[in-house]
Amino acid sequence: MTEQELKDLIAKNIRFFRFHRQISQAKLAEAADISITSLSNIERGNHYPKAITLCNLAHALKVQVWELFKGETDSPEPFSIVDRMSEDIVKHVNQAMETVIKQYDKNYP
Repeated sequence: MTEQELKDLIAKNIRFFRFHRQISQAKLAEAADISITSLSNIERGNHYPKAITLCNLAHALKVQVWELFKGETDSPEPFSIVDRMSEDIVKHVNQAMETVIKQYDKNYP
């Protein structure tokens, strides 16, 4: 992997988690204690973040630092990020359905 490929991988993962968490660049930059310009440069793969910035970004995104380095094919877990997102969606839909059933079905346990 080249240095630029590493920058691009980190950039892609930060953007992915930021969009998934629905966090603006301004909010993430503030939480990571960096400027919006710095975050923008990181997200475009122009700059490699310092270690402390990586830690702050991961914390603000509620992920482990290693997840910012995770590629499409290297998965120490049995599921990819997309699979985990799908599981989260299913869990939330099931919880919502159970709430509706409890509210309208008097025979529900």
